[in-house]
Formats: sequence, structure tokens, C-alpha cells
Amino acid sequence: MQKHTILDGKCHVYRRAENGNWQCSAFVDGKNHRVSTGTDSLRLAKEFASDWYLTLRGKQRAGTLNVPTGPTFRDTAKKWEAEYAIITGGNRNAIYVDGNSRRLANYLLPFFGDLTLAEVTSAKVHEYRVQRLTPAPGTTKVPAKQTLHQEIVVLRQVLKYASRHNLLASLPDMTAPYQKAEKISHRGWFSKPEYKALYEAARDKAKQHKGKRWQYNAEQFLDFILIMTNTGLRPDEAKRLQYRDIEVAIDQETQETILIIAVRGKRGVGYCKSTANAVFPFERMVERNRPQPSDLLFPTSMAGLMVSILDETKMRFDREGNRRSAYSLRHTYISMRLEEGADIYQVAKNCRTSVEMIEKFYAAHIKNNISAAAVNVRKKPLTKKQQEELAKRNAHLTSLEQPEPAAG
Repeated sequence: MQKHTILDGKCHVYRRAENGNWQCSAFVDGKNHRVSTGTDSLRLAKEFASDWYLTLRGKQRAGTLNVPTGPTFRDTAKKWEAEYAIITGGNRNAIYVDGNSRRLANYLLPFFGDLTLAEVTSAKVHEYRVQRLTPAPGTTKVPAKQTLHQEIVVLRQVLKYASRHNLLASLPDMTAPYQKAEKISHRGWFSKPEYKALYEAARDKAKQHKGKRWQYNAEQFLDFILIMTNTGLRPDEAKRLQYRDIEVAIDQETQETILIIAVRGKRGVGYCKSTANAVFPFERMVERNRPQPSDLLFPTSMAGLMVSILDETKMRFDREGNRRSAYSLRHTYISMRLEEGADIYQVAKNCRTSVEMIEKFYAAHIKNNISAAAVNVRKKPLTKKQQEELAKRNAHLTSLEQPEPAAG
């Protein structure tokens, strides 16, 4: 290696190859800086090195020597947002896409916006978590766990965009520290006694409003509960359901009259076969509404009525503290099917979900999934004859293991 010292040893010019370009290095502000001079001429290299060294000292005095450079998080986030809206067009719910834009504008950009991508480190992400989970002065309100998780998801997507475009060498670790294993808990549902209390309360409400202003809403809500619990529909699927999507048919296997429903939801178009108990409420709705084929089955939201009836029956929360809602009727359908011994794969297929999701959130708390015959196994004691034969066999084996006496 060829090496020369300039500026009283403060800067070095060197090259490794005989005819290669000269490099220069200098130790400034506790850090060794290197750069190529871009020339194979020693004279020009020394001139470049002198100017470069003086520039480093000027930046050191101005306090800008070690300031990171590169694209900012704000610029990258704006590019990601434009790409995200185009790529997800028609594939993701527009409300979800708009929600990500709001999370970016309201929370992520005020904190990360002026940082360069290199400055968005694991420590900085943790600092963001701490800031979000620190209540504002005079309040105790902090974002819910799911809310913060959604914000981190948006942050990860922006950084993945930067990584795809070679703007970021690697993604920082964004996992939350100090986390313990979460308790496995089932989703809120209604046991059979609770479900009976729920629909009886809804039925009484419909009788109370007979001939009054709210009669129609009360009767619709009663049929909503019965149909949802006997079909396993998601609330958003029921909201889009039209009368022409439902066919009353006789099932060939069970010879029962059921509803065959063409479901249009977040999983696309799928099919659902109800229990026989869903037929009467549906026929009652047809008689009440005299609908056109394209009319919605439930044109008004049932969320408010659901909250009201849960508060009246004191069933808003289950004993584990899980909040109940209209979605709990779907959970009740799945849990009841499993309790009756239905095949878990067929239940998952009928509900347009996966076996894994059902096993994780439903099957763990179903008592019928444990076989008492397989658990309560008892070994039969040996008979007296078997005990005598076993003793003889052991004695014979012991005699074979004894060493023979020495000769002479």
C-alpha cells in the first residue's frame, strides 16, 4: 500500500492498487472518515484531501458533521401512501385504507416525519410506543392495544416500502419488549341458558311494542337474533344480504328444511347452510315485509338495539370480561355446533373461516371436545393367577442372571 501524510499528520492519502485511485482518511470528532479522491494523480489527490479535511472541520464546528443524511420518513411515507391507494384499490375496504392514512397523518408523521430513514431505529420505535402509552397531563386515557398495533402496522408498511426501493438497508425490530405470553381466551358468546334469556327478552320487547311506534324494529330485531344464531353470519355479511340471496330448500342428507344463503362478505362470495330453526324467522320476515328480490334483509343497523338488550339483560360482558356484540351471535353459532359434535372442518367451511381460527378462539372452551373415555382410563388389576405367573417369570429371569460358581 502506498501512503502519504499531509496537514501535519491530520489527513492521510493512500491507495492499495498500483494504478488505482487515491483514497483519503482523517480522524475527526471521534470518528474515522474515509472517501475516494476519484483520481490516480497524487498531486490532485492531495489537493482534494486538503479541501475535504477542511470541510470536515467546518462541519464539526457547525455541529453538522454527524447529522444523518438521506430521504426522510415524511417523504417516503407520502410515496408509500400514493402507492398503497393504487395497489389496494378494490382489494381492501376503503374505510380501512382511509384509516391507515389518518394514523399516518395524526400520529406517525408528527413523531417520525423529520427523521431520516436511518434514524428510525428499534429504540426510536420503542420511544414512540412509550410516548403513545403515556397519558396526557390531567387524563388517564391511553390508546387501546389494538389501536397501537394498527399504527405499528402502518409504520412497518412504510419501512417495507423503503426497503423494496433500496432506501433502507434493513428493517428495525418493531416487536414490543417486556411482553409476556398472552392468556388464551375465547371470544364473547352466549351459553344456551344465556342465549335463551336473550331471545326471550327480545321476544318480550316485540310483544310490548305491538301496535306501537317501534313494533317493526322490535320484530325485525327478534328475527335478526334468531337468524344470526342459526346461520353463523358475520354482521357485515348480514348487512349486505338481500332476499334473492336466500333459498328455502330441503336438505338431502337430513331431510330438514333449511336456508341456503349466498354470502357476500370479506371472503368474497361463499355459501352457508343454516339450521332448521332459521327458516321460520325468515318466512316471518317475508310475510311482514313483502320484499322485492333486491331488498336488503336488514336495511337498518341492529347495533343500537343489540347494546340496549344486552344492557337490560345484564349480559354486555361475559364472566371473563369479554364484550358482547352482534358478532357474539356468530360465535354462539360456532360454539353450539361444536358442542353438538359437528365436524370442525365443516363448521369452518360453512362459516367461511379456517379450522385454525376456530381451534384458537372457539374449540378451547368447548367441554365436549374432551373425551372422558380417553381421559378417565384405569388399568385393570392383575388376577391372582396372573400375579403367580409373573412371579415365576421374574424368578426364572433372576436365576439366569446369577454367575456360575468357579471350578475347583
